[in-house]
Amino acid sequence: MKQGEIWYIDFNPTIGKEINKIRPAVIIDDDYLASCHMRFVMPLTTWQDKFADLPWIKQINPNRLNGLKNISGINVQQARYISTQRFVNQVGTIDIDSLNDIHAILIKLINPNLKII
Repeated sequence: MKQGEIWYIDFNPTIGKEINKIRPAVIIDDDYLASCHMRFVMPLTTWQDKFADLPWIKQINPNRLNGLKNISGINVQQARYISTQRFVNQVGTIDIDSLNDIHAILIKLINPNLKII
């Protein structure tokens, strides 16, 4: 399991508004953390036109590299650490530009004014 790979992950059980079910997600943390058996991932969801106005969802089009079948949205707001025991199977790999984009979106989401108290 490496940074940038897209895997099907079992997100169940969940609480409240957490994203659920088995779905693809992209690994975004650095590979040196893999020995902890936890990975920081961002789940994907089927793209909907209403997502175009949401800055925390990055559109990703299917291609041979990523292995996706449908236009999807990477939901940066639902990013979290999960156990590698939840990983089902690898789908593909995200391109480096999209990986950089979602890192930038995450930084803006958690600290929109880019300041430290």
